[in-house]
Amino acid sequence: MNEKSLQRGRYRIFGPASFYRSALAIALPIMAQSLIQTMVSLIDNFMVAGLGDVKMSGVNIAGQILFVFMVLINAICAAGGIFLTQFFGAKEQHGMQQALCFKIIVTGSAFFLYILVSMVIPRQVLSLMVIGNTQADLILDQGVQYMFLMGFVGLPMVISSILASSLREIGQVKAPLLISVAATIVNTFFNWVFIYGNLGAPRLEVRGAALATIIARVVEMIIYLVYVSRKKPPFLITLKTICSIDWKLFREILKKGGMVIFSELIWVVSETVTTAIYNGRGGADVVSGMSSSFAIANLYFVAFGGVYTATGVIIGKLLGEGALDEARKQKTWLFSGSIVFGVFVCFFGLATSLLIPIVFGSLSAAAQAICRDMVIFMALFMPLWVFNNTEFAVSRAGGDTAMGMFIDGAGTLITIPGTFLLALFTPIGPVALYIFVKSVDILKVAAAYIWLKKERWVKNLTVA
Repeated sequence: MNEKSLQRGRYRIFGPASFYRSALAIALPIMAQSLIQTMVSLIDNFMVAGLGDVKMSGVNIAGQILFVFMVLINAICAAGGIFLTQFFGAKEQHGMQQALCFKIIVTGSAFFLYILVSMVIPRQVLSLMVIGNTQADLILDQGVQYMFLMGFVGLPMVISSILASSLREIGQVKAPLLISVAATIVNTFFNWVFIYGNLGAPRLEVRGAALATIIARVVEMIIYLVYVSRKKPPFLITLKTICSIDWKLFREILKKGGMVIFSELIWVVSETVTTAIYNGRGGADVVSGMSSSFAIANLYFVAFGGVYTATGVIIGKLLGEGALDEARKQKTWLFSGSIVFGVFVCFFGLATSLLIPIVFGSLSAAAQAICRDMVIFMALFMPLWVFNNTEFAVSRAGGDTAMGMFIDGAGTLITIPGTFLLALFTPIGPVALYIFVKSVDILKVAAAYIWLKKERWVKNLTVA
C-alpha cells in the first residue's frame, strides 16, 4: 500500500468490517459477563421487591455503598491496566507483573476502608443516603442488616476484580465470562433458598440476599484462583515478585493511574451525593423507584464496560507496540463505531421499560412510574454516554489520565451545587433533578473531544 493510500485510510471515518468484528470479539464477551451479573442483580431486586418498598429501599441504599467500593476497585484495576495492556503489547512480562502488584497493593488499602464503613459505622454512613426521607428509620433498619453482611464480600470481590481485569487486559475475555456464569447460577439459587426460606432453609429476607451474594463471590474467587494457577497467564506473580516491587515503576503507575482513581472517585461521589438528594424527595416509593430504574438500566449499561475495555485493549496494545499512527487512525474508527453502537443500545434500552410491570409489579404505582420515566430518559442518553466512554478509554490508554480528572471535576462543580439549589428552592421531583444532572454530560463530551485533539494520549508508556 503506497503512502497516499495510507493517508486516505487514516482519515476514513469508519474502519473495515474486520476491524469492528475484532473489536466486538473483545467487547461482546465482557458485555455478556456484565449482562449476566446484571440479570443476577435484577433477580435480586425482583425477589427483594416482593418484600415491599421499605425493605427494597434498605437493600438499595446499602447497595449504593457497595457500588462506591466497586467503582473504586475497578478504577484501581483500570489504573494498573493502562500499563499492563501496554506492557502486553511490548511483550514485557516484568512490566505486566509489576502492574499486577500495583493493583494488589492499592486495592488492599481500599478493602480496609470498605470494612470500616460496612462493619463498624454502617448506620452513620447509610443515614447520609436518606436525609429528609419520611421513612428514613425504617429503611435504615433494613439497610444496616444487609450492609454488615456485605462486608464479607469485600475480599473475594477484590481478588476476583484484579484477576478478571488483568485477563481482559491481555485479551482473554472468555474465561471471565464463563466464571461469571457459574457465580450467577450460584447466586440465583441461594437467593431463592434464603430470601424466602426454600428447601427447609430459614426465611432470612434481606439477610438472605446478602448471604447468597457472599456464597457466590467466594465461589467466583476460588474459580479464578484455580484458573490462573493452571493457565499461568504472563502477568502471574510469585511471592518473590510481590516482595521485590519496582518502586520507580510503581510511582509512575500511581502518578498516571492516580488521576484515573481520583476521576472515578469524583464521579462516584457526585453520583452518591445526588442520589441522596433524590431520595429526600419523598418516601420509600422514591428510593425504590429510583433504585429499580437502575436495576433495569443496567441491562443496557453493560455497553460501557465492553466499549471501554475493547477501546483500551486496541489502542493500548498499538501504543505499546509503537504503532502511533495506527492508533490515531483506529481511534477515529472507534469513535464512529461507538455512536452507531450507542443508537442500537438506545432502542434496546427503550424496550426494557416493558419489563417494569413484570419485574417490579410488587412495588407501589408511584415507584413504578418513577422507574419507567428514569429508564426511558437514560436510554435516550445512551449514544452520548457510549461515545463519552470511548473518549475516556482512548485518553487513558495512552496515559493521558488528567483529562478525566479535570472534566469530571468540572462537571461535579456544576452538578452538586446545582442539584442542591434545585432541591432547596423548587418542588421538582427526583426524575427532573436527574435530568438536570445528566444534561451536564453534553458539555463533558464536547470538552473531552477538544482535549483529545491535542494528542497527549499518543504515547508509548513502555519506553523510558
